[in-house]
Amino acid sequence: MMMSAGARTPVTKPSWLPLVRSEIVGKRRCKSARDLGMNLDSESSSHGGGASEYKCFRQFSRDRLLHEMLGSTRTENSKSWKVLIMDKVTVKVMSHSCKMADITDQEISLVEDLFRRREPLPSMDVIYYIQPSKENVVMFLSDMSGREPLYRKAFVFFSSPIPKELINHIKKDTSVLPRIGALREMNLEYFPIDNQAFVTDQDKALEELFGNVDNSKRIEKCLDIMATRIATVFASMKELPSVRYHASKAVDESEASPRDLFPTKLAGAVWNIISKYKSSIPNFPQKETCDLLILDRSVDQIAPVIHEWTYDAMCHDLLEMDGNKYIHEVPSKTGGDPERKEVLLEDNDPVWLEIRHTHIADASERLSDKFSTFQSKNKAAQLQQSARDGNELSTRDLQKMVQALPQYTEQMEKISLHVEIAGKINRIIREKGLRDLGQLEQDLVFGDAGAKDVINYLRTNQDASSENKLRLLMIYASIYPEKFEGDKASKLMQLAKLSQEDMKVVNNMKMLKGSSESKKTTGSFSLKFNNAKTKQAARKDREGEEEETWQLFRFFPLMEELIENLNKGLLPKNEYSCMNGPGPTPDSVSQRRTQSTSETATPSTNPHSIRSRRTANWGRARHSDDGYSSDSILRGESTDYKKLGRRIFVFMIGGATRSELRVCYKMTTKLKREVILGTTSIQEPPQYLTKLKLLSEKELSVDGLKL
Repeated sequence: MMMSAGARTPVTKPSWLPLVRSEIVGKRRCKSARDLGMNLDSESSSHGGGASEYKCFRQFSRDRLLHEMLGSTRTENSKSWKVLIMDKVTVKVMSHSCKMADITDQEISLVEDLFRRREPLPSMDVIYYIQPSKENVVMFLSDMSGREPLYRKAFVFFSSPIPKELINHIKKDTSVLPRIGALREMNLEYFPIDNQAFVTDQDKALEELFGNVDNSKRIEKCLDIMATRIATVFASMKELPSVRYHASKAVDESEASPRDLFPTKLAGAVWNIISKYKSSIPNFPQKETCDLLILDRSVDQIAPVIHEWTYDAMCHDLLEMDGNKYIHEVPSKTGGDPERKEVLLEDNDPVWLEIRHTHIADASERLSDKFSTFQSKNKAAQLQQSARDGNELSTRDLQKMVQALPQYTEQMEKISLHVEIAGKINRIIREKGLRDLGQLEQDLVFGDAGAKDVINYLRTNQDASSENKLRLLMIYASIYPEKFEGDKASKLMQLAKLSQEDMKVVNNMKMLKGSSESKKTTGSFSLKFNNAKTKQAARKDREGEEEETWQLFRFFPLMEELIENLNKGLLPKNEYSCMNGPGPTPDSVSQRRTQSTSETATPSTNPHSIRSRRTANWGRARHSDDGYSSDSILRGESTDYKKLGRRIFVFMIGGATRSELRVCYKMTTKLKREVILGTTSIQEPPQYLTKLKLLSEKELSVDGLKL
């Protein structure tokens, strides 16, 4: 069997990727393949409006990679086992969607890196999944040209549209053309990190776009990559979005700061690419099928730094995690010192899926109940307890224990892991006094606290960490920018015992806001607030919401209101422009819409409270898979996808937060529309502080630098 080729060291991929149920999709025919005169099958896809089954977002990329790409090469004329070659970007795309076992099931015996030295395998066919860059095309041609190519036949798939000059470059090499089995544009260059989220893998986008270094070429390249990768999401799903974006407040764009125009430029670039898809991708919709809202980090500078009290956010904020990887100690099997074990908090862990978006107190209660229920119902646990109580076990009892033991051990490990994590988080909360800090943070946001409360906290909590004091001052600065004018900032710095280096983080917040001349505010990093001195709440409780169940659960990102207003057709047109005409507004009547829009655009008379007294009925204790989670909604509607409204995509330039991801799940449940979060990267508070500090540096950051 050709699997013997796997004896070489393959470029393996992480084993942590979730296994998602797949549906076979058809083969893609693209313009570039026709340019080469290749006779490829036309596409019969299960995407888009003609789909018989509603697929969740993450499933699209997996299905396309495994079946539309790898599966399409399994023909009568091709050898069975093949080599898969990817570059540094596409291997990450693949690893975010598929497991190695999935790839092997498609008769791939070896995974290789395009730019590593590879031994010839002239009897095997090869699949290239690469970006359409000149370097990649040159490397592909060098592999397949000449009298002795490295492989027998090549199936080439590009992750995004290939320029015509590169197509012509391939056509010029007459020795390669007969060896090409397929040449297609997959248009899949995004990174699904969650069932309802993707990133463009641009961790330095905040620094590159908003930093102190004025480099127009770097900014243009950053936005071009962003636009290309966002557009491939819609190409993959065969969705035509109505593109809306956070517009500059300047009357004339020529007067606006370049930083104010990033959403505008990105929206234009995305729409330009998607417009070409309309004519180049078979069966691509010609009318809008979904909504895309493009924002940048300036719309909400509080969400990245306020303490978010859900289990998911607390894990990434308070624990030293590497992505989704958590390291803990387990008893040694040999009886020696405890062993360090890596676990991944991800979608294939049912306990994680159930509690990740719940309040930490709710999560702790659920875990305690799960532990007790499991011990009372599991046969192995019952028999173990009986033995501890001194009762003799019969041979039949021992047999039942052995049969139940594997399941018992696996489930017990998962529950015990989360019990340990929740206990560690609660201990950190107590030791760092985060409840008092969290209460002050939320009181500030809701207008129930002001300068005296902040000063009193800083005076009485001198031992609080620099990071937590910085985060408090950042929230304070967002709401009361006038308190940082003149020498007021230095006095606060002295009171908080922070250094000038630390205070760069607070000062650099204004760099996200662009030019202050075009905004009629006195504080350059104010978030749409004037300087009225009041602590009263600016917004009322929303009707139809139940009372709060958990303390410190009032906060919600502004993204939540924006999604709701988008759904109702109430986004102010002067603040959120539309690139390709207005889309349908399912929850509003046109007469009411005009009136509500004008009311929404009217400035608040109480500017210092930026959130309403938000309730959190969705965070109440519930059993898993109760039908209220967005996963349950999507599963329940899969038999009749038309019950779900058109999708909403929200893209955040400069990094999104765990709270914003949580909001997308919440809004999916509430609106019965799948809400998908896109962003350049997911920001954890400590890393966000580091990035803000580096905005004023003259050179970009170095990977791994910490505050």
